[in-house]
Amino acid sequence: MEIKYTIQGILIYSTIVVYLLAFVVTIAGRARAGRWLFFGGFLVAATSFVYRWLDVRHVPLQNLFEVFLCLGAICYPISWICRRFLRIGGQWADMLIGAIVLFPAGFVFHARPMQLPPALQSWLFAPHVAVYMLAYIFMAKAAFQAGEQLLNRRPRIEQTWIPPEQATYELIGIGFPLLTLGLLLGSWWGKLAWGHYWGWDPKELWSLASWLVYIGYFHWRYMYGKKLPRLNSLWALTGMATIIITLLWVNLSRIFAGLHSYAT
Repeated sequence: MEIKYTIQGILIYSTIVVYLLAFVVTIAGRARAGRWLFFGGFLVAATSFVYRWLDVRHVPLQNLFEVFLCLGAICYPISWICRRFLRIGGQWADMLIGAIVLFPAGFVFHARPMQLPPALQSWLFAPHVAVYMLAYIFMAKAAFQAGEQLLNRRPRIEQTWIPPEQATYELIGIGFPLLTLGLLLGSWWGKLAWGHYWGWDPKELWSLASWLVYIGYFHWRYMYGKKLPRLNSLWALTGMATIIITLLWVNLSRIFAGLHSYAT
């Protein structure tokens, strides 16, 4: 565990505290106050991300510290879009997701600036990573909705305007094209950087595995979803598990040495 006694660290810890406070206030029945706190936390998170950008002088998506910093900053915009346009609630879960994804940035990974290796000095670097980050938050939100469906209950504090199982499907319906775009951009980038579209790198394989799990989700839901809706949610949770493996275990485990080792 690494405590960061820096401006960057203060911004991260402040965001975590505000997100958790928003979560507590919301589940205590003060949904409006919770939303304002959530927005305030987002402003601090965005400031933290911009501060990092100015500090390292490149888009801060190079390593796991910067990736989790980005995830913490995009939780609120995605939550707002889902609530405003998709009629999907569960904002209490989004506050919790924001605090969870910022924890590794605040306490686990170092924040020392790093030079971009030659492979990352490509215009595809930022869009490739960014679309994955967006997809991961949509899939994490879908996983919480799937959990609601498995527990067979609706949120007590914040009304979900559409049922959790349908919300899970719509969220994955947005996240899956982003996962697909991430794979395609990564393949294109691989061709430019290493001379081939696919290198059987462990990170590539697990990214493909998570994509295939969501393909399985769509197939299962289409074929059997109406008869066994709870299994739809199990598919969604399995997909989130493969994303966690792709993002963390593959990068951190020494078993999976590969071309993406710079992410640590």
